[in-house]
Amino acid sequence: MSGDIYEVIIIGGGPAGLTAGLYAARAGLNTMLIEKGIFGGQITYAERVENFAGFPEGISGMELGDKMHVQAEKHGLKTITAEVTAFEITGALKIVKTTGGEFTGRAVILAGGAVRRKLGIDGETRLTGRGVSYCAVCDAAFFRDQKLAVVGGGDTAITEALHLAKVASKVTIIHRRDQLRAAHILQEKVRSEPKIDFIWDTTIFAIEGEENVERIRLLNNKTNQSSILEVSGVFISVGTNPDTEYLRGILPLDESGYIITNEKMETSIPGILAAGDIRHNSARQAITAAGDGATAAIYAQKYLTESTV
Repeated sequence: MSGDIYEVIIIGGGPAGLTAGLYAARAGLNTMLIEKGIFGGQITYAERVENFAGFPEGISGMELGDKMHVQAEKHGLKTITAEVTAFEITGALKIVKTTGGEFTGRAVILAGGAVRRKLGIDGETRLTGRGVSYCAVCDAAFFRDQKLAVVGGGDTAITEALHLAKVASKVTIIHRRDQLRAAHILQEKVRSEPKIDFIWDTTIFAIEGEENVERIRLLNNKTNQSSILEVSGVFISVGTNPDTEYLRGILPLDESGYIITNEKMETSIPGILAAGDIRHNSARQAITAAGDGATAAIYAQKYLTESTV
């Protein structure tokens, strides 16, 4: 399979990549999608998705990702689970090296999304998996009837807190500002949840514990006073970083590492497109990522047609 030359190679199996794969495969293009983790990407961490058109009662993120995957494969998309280790351009061909083999394509759609950002504080790495988590849906069951903290104030952080409140005895949201950035409907839900409270204008600067998380150290940004909060788990949700490290020096990236594209999802290199959260100025929503993926596939097909005329 890795010896073939594909018309389209897609890197990333979230909503952007799977939608691109659906469109490309339905167009009759020989298409391979490479995903290093779970098909569906970051959306699979969402317990409930209520803002994706076509699901009036909502749908779990895992189920939505699975449906996208099944639909794309039904129309002929080939998929493999592997991690990309290098990317090269040889004339009109693009070579993608992965842990599962080497793949060559004429067009590539980069849809690798983004990974959860770390705080970079004392104790975070040492206690990851022992009370420090980046995914409430993955790990909430381990913290039944315990006191937990969520760090962040955006949509993902508030969604995580609401999920944790179903199993924890108490959830404290720690936010560096004095107001949330989350959508209004999420703010209404979190403020009406009796198990959840807030610590405002505060950052976390250390996570402590012998074998597992026992406490976190906090600093108030306005008063400069420090404090300690006793918790059994810390769920960190402070944004994401694009999965573009392997592209440095190959493609133009913005100051944060996101890929720069035009409105057609095209990069400055012919035959290389980008879609979804990996792209500069993305709305970071599943439905807009899907739209990006469709657009990228359409213009990848156009590139392939014009390059063979």
